[in-house]
Amino acid sequence: MSTISRDEVARVASLARIDLAEAELDRLAGELDVIVDAIAQVSAVATPDVPATSHPLPLVNVFRDDVPVPPLPIQDVLAAAPAAEGGRFMVPQILGEE
Repeated sequence: MSTISRDEVARVASLARIDLAEAELDRLAGELDVIVDAIAQVSAVATPDVPATSHPLPLVNVFRDDVPVPPLPIQDVLAAAPAAEGGRFMVPQILGEE
């Protein structure tokens, strides 16, 4: 049983300002009908005693605890840089500024 008609697809396309060809209207009516049927099947299976879920498996926080630690010494960090000057990283100039 078709629930989405070709005229409904044309009306929604017009509201969305989407220009559809005649063949597209027929194709989309069929595709949307399949989607509506699938939703109806899921709705038929859903029962009031089954709680809604957003994920099939329980989610667990996988982040570590945020524990403050002392930072690395500036000399050690700058030693790994290709170039450094005045306690800062040196990078190539990308804008015409000084």
